[in-house]
Amino acid sequence: MAATDIARQVGEGCRTIPLAGHVGFDSLPDQLVNKSVSQGFCFNILCVGETGLGKSTLMDTLFNTKFEGEPATHTQPGVQLRSNTYDLQESNVGLKLTIVSTVGFGDQINKEDSYKPIVEFIDAQFEAYLQEELKIRRVLHTYHDSRIHACLYFIAPTGHSLKSLDLVTMKKLDSKVNIIPIIAKSDAISKSELTKFKIKITSELVSNGVQIYQFPTDDESVAEINGTMNAHLPFAVIGSTEELKIGNKMMKARQYPWGTVQVENEAHCDFVKLREMLIRVNMEDLREQTHSRHYELYRRCKLEEMGFKDTDPDSKPFSLQETYEAKRNEFLGELQKKEEEMRQMFVQRVKEKEAELKEAEKELHEKFDRLKKLHQDEKKKLEDKKKSLDDEVNAFKQRKTAAELLQSQGSQAGGSQTLKRDKEKKNFF
Repeated sequence: MAATDIARQVGEGCRTIPLAGHVGFDSLPDQLVNKSVSQGFCFNILCVGETGLGKSTLMDTLFNTKFEGEPATHTQPGVQLRSNTYDLQESNVGLKLTIVSTVGFGDQINKEDSYKPIVEFIDAQFEAYLQEELKIRRVLHTYHDSRIHACLYFIAPTGHSLKSLDLVTMKKLDSKVNIIPIIAKSDAISKSELTKFKIKITSELVSNGVQIYQFPTDDESVAEINGTMNAHLPFAVIGSTEELKIGNKMMKARQYPWGTVQVENEAHCDFVKLREMLIRVNMEDLREQTHSRHYELYRRCKLEEMGFKDTDPDSKPFSLQETYEAKRNEFLGELQKKEEEMRQMFVQRVKEKEAELKEAEKELHEKFDRLKKLHQDEKKKLEDKKKSLDDEVNAFKQRKTAAELLQSQGSQAGGSQTLKRDKEKKNFF
């Protein structure tokens, strides 16, 4: 009997019985709270928006601190993501906060691919977590979860409509992250314009099929406040780290020549609503939605790409072991096929190389024969020239010998005539 069948029967046959006294498992929630507090929590925020919309200032205002960071310029050649992690402590609760900001977003002339680095970054965090899950020895309890839990999308306070860049980017991100749209620097437009702007943004998001994060209403304890806050999206916020004295209190505010805008005054902006919804009420739901919805979608698509399935072609349950064995056999078959193809290719290349070597050897033999014949011809010519020279030398020697002989004979004849004349002279005297 399969384990699922046993679990189903146990569930159907489960009975509710009263306890005669205190047992102690009612302390399970306290145990979970103590364990979670000791381990600490992590929360990752992605701030997407054009340069100069106050992303860093809003983060400083949200967490009432001063994060490290350098102001971004408008000269970036492309969109870059800058990630910083901080350890925060409030009461006895520790929070590992990661803030990821888009540097250079919307600063390029061609903004067609501005969303790609953001999508690639989010997928990279999902892939890192998936690889940790697939390890034989997992350490998920100490693993730093870098998956993005909330995306604060900063909308420029134009008062007209969303930019094409905003619509395209949010459409690409809505299946990968919880998007919370906010109108940055909302004190730049009037209250009536702000109301119309919110309605315009909402209608454009709906008409373009962009799915933004909706605060959950299934929990009775927060259903009323979340339902009310869903109607206020997108939040119109103002950020400021400057404190001014208003009345008898020091409050975060922005000082203008015409007056003062209080950040935490709900009549001035929705900053308090954003902080309550993002941090105090729905932070755990954002973490849960990231894992159960967005990460599960990525994990399912990734495993399907790898060939893993829950059912066989007959729609029957297909265990992971069977899938692994099937993929292993398929891989071994493909490996053997590739090995055979490589062997045949190797044999073919060896034959081609042998043919090339034989052809080269034949050419070398022909060249050698030509050179040998040429050498023989040259040698014969040289021998003929040598013979001719020898004949000339012999003829020259013969002529020389004859000339010397004639010269010697001539000398002897001249000597005898001289003696005869001398004798005649002597007889005369």
